[in-house]
Amino acid sequence: MTLDQSSEQSTEIAAEPVKGQRGYRVGNTFIASRPIEPALYLVATPIGNLGDITLRALETLSGADVLACEDTRVTRVLLDRYGIVNRPYSYHEHNANEAGPKLIAALEAGKSVAVVSDAGTPLVSDPGYRLGQMAIDAGYRVVPIPGASAPLAALVGSGMPSDAFLFVGFLSSKDKARRDRLAELSKIPATLILFESPHRIAHTLVSAADVLGGSRLACVCRELTKTYEEFRRGTLAELAAHYGDGHNVKGEIVLLIEPPAPEEAPGEVEVDAILQDLSKTHPTAKAATEAARITGLPRKDLYQRLIAMKNGT
Repeated sequence: MTLDQSSEQSTEIAAEPVKGQRGYRVGNTFIASRPIEPALYLVATPIGNLGDITLRALETLSGADVLACEDTRVTRVLLDRYGIVNRPYSYHEHNANEAGPKLIAALEAGKSVAVVSDAGTPLVSDPGYRLGQMAIDAGYRVVPIPGASAPLAALVGSGMPSDAFLFVGFLSSKDKARRDRLAELSKIPATLILFESPHRIAHTLVSAADVLGGSRLACVCRELTKTYEEFRRGTLAELAAHYGDGHNVKGEIVLLIEPPAPEEAPGEVEVDAILQDLSKTHPTAKAATEAARITGLPRKDLYQRLIAMKNGT
């Protein structure tokens, strides 16, 4: 029986579980889970509100032979909420080199392995990425169990453009490296989505305002799906001033920054000046190539334009 089939086909509903029976509880109803096929299951878990869990995720967490997680204490809260008795094992950044091969060995033994992070979707800014690569390289099936995602929750709640977006993860804690990375991202025509910690958000906003421009709009999304959920919108300069005033910031943070404004195409006079300047130090063909890079205009048109200029036509 696979997880692709409906829950009505793969589960049994009962008032109380039989001793030792795997399953999960929804309200006052216990739903028994059947064994799931051997594979690595990457299970999304709530990012705050424990109600944001899917039935498919509950079935996977209760039915998997092996359940790996970042912090057993965090995962145990979720398991207890839904009456799941499966025992979680630690798999995190500090023990990945030791625990990862053991999980692959479980797959080799024909067992099903479910992996969860403390919150959200595994493999996004956590060590699950390495485990997924190991499983794929070894030829095992990898099954995503979709659900909560902090970057997407922040994006849809922020009001930022969602037609194109780039998840950046965490920036460096070092100021120069952080500014260099922001400079690399400055021209990308997409909404930027970053993770940040409460004690670094003020520094990051100052760096972003300096590198990207203080007038660029942004949104600080804090405590998503929790009681004190907050979306604070404003320019980078305004947000840098707000969080730089010594506010005691708490909770997980997602920072979104709007795409850069479209650059206006250079006028004919400006294009001619660029071509004339480049032709002084470059052959005609190379001057046209460099001008195309600078202006964004077709190289062929710029080459013909430069030839005409040299011929006085």
